[in-house]
Formats: sequence, C-alpha cells, structure tokens
Amino acid sequence: MNHDDLKKIIRDIPDFPKPGIIYKDITPVLKNASAFKYALNVMQKVLDKYNIDYIAGIESRGFIFGAALAEKMNRGFIPIRKPGKLPYKSFQEEYSLEYGSNMLEIHQDAVSSGDTVAVVDDLLATGGTALAANRLIERCGGRVAVDLFLIELSFLKGRALLKDVKTETIISY
Repeated sequence: MNHDDLKKIIRDIPDFPKPGIIYKDITPVLKNASAFKYALNVMQKVLDKYNIDYIAGIESRGFIFGAALAEKMNRGFIPIRKPGKLPYKSFQEEYSLEYGSNMLEIHQDAVSSGDTVAVVDDLLATGGTALAANRLIERCGGRVAVDLFLIELSFLKGRALLKDVKTETIISY
C-alpha cells in the first residue's frame, strides 16, 4: 500500500452535496482494512513529529481518524461537534465552507491552558472548518500544534487560511 493506492481507492462523487462539487469519498478507504491501516500509520508518523497532549477530531469523518490516532498514540480525544450535540457548556464558532456556512462547538473544559492539540480531519478544502476548530481550541486556552488532513484540495487554497498553524496533508489533489 502507498499514497497512490490510497488515491485510487478514494472515490469521486460528482455534484454532491450540490451541483459543481466533486466530493472525495473516503468510505472505500475505511472499508479496506489495509488502506485504512496505511492511512492511520502515515498520519501517525506525521503526528509523531509534534509534542501533543490531545487529538481533536472534527465531526464527523475527523472523528474516525482522530479517535483511532488518539488510541494508537495513547492520547486523549476531543470531539469538535456540530451545533446542539454537546451536553455541557460549550463554545461555538461559525465558519464558511465551499458550499455554505455552519457552526462547530467544543466543551469549554475540553482543553486546559497550555495543552497542545493536533486537529485532525479527513479533508482540507477552503480551510474554514479547520480555522473554526483552531479558534475553539484557543478559546479553551489550548494551542494547536498542527492541523492534519488525509486529503487536501490544493486548488481551493485552504492552507492560506490556516497560515498561523502548521498544516500537514497526506494526499493532495
């Protein structure tokens, strides 16, 4: 298994979630045990370069990669959720994405002052989702050491929005 194999497994879904968008579907990677393991191992090698206390995953596909990486690396996992899903006091952050806007939330006590966090998601597009997640970590008093994505849509230039945080990706389109 290598990066090119992963690219071949990732499926393009045209016109989802709206016309003109080509959605990068990672579910075939998740279904293929060796591809999923390869993706997690490569992502872990990237995270091993950083001194992190926690891994935060962005709902929903970031949960899959983030929680698995947290377990592999013996780190705690922090869920960053869509609105109305967290039961405790939370901070909210609105953001724009390539086909609309949304909001993310984090428990106010998810991170303590001085904690270092890696934010993990499946895809970097325009960067709005990751920027909102970074801001939530900072509002809790933590510091984002790295934003890590399996896939980057480089033509959307999301990396530029995340210029204040180290950004790492595995596959670029």
